[in-house]
Amino acid sequence: MKHVTAIIKPFKLDDVRDALAEIGITGLTVTEVKGFGRQKGHTELYRGAEYVVDFLPKVKVEVAMEDELVETALEAICKVTNTGKIGDGKIFVTNLEQVIRIRTGESGSDAL
Repeated sequence: MKHVTAIIKPFKLDDVRDALAEIGITGLTVTEVKGFGRQKGHTELYRGAEYVVDFLPKVKVEVAMEDELVETALEAICKVTNTGKIGDGKIFVTNLEQVIRIRTGESGSDAL
């Protein structure tokens, strides 16, 4: 099992959810986060005063899945989030040792 974490632009969230649902992934966790990479923030104008926005709003999408779904999921996420511009985001894939569904006590693949 794998744990896939994608940091994406907020307006791409619905596209990611729909793309993952199409390949059979129905459960995911979403967190609103802030951060920066190569984008390094930007300046904005508010009431005539310029100020620097260091941390940009992003969305962190986390999904646990079977190993055989990972490549398809990665392709789906990349396809819908790629704008070709800086700040499109990143995807991290980590091994998932154990999953337990609290309500039923199921573990492993059955808990997904």
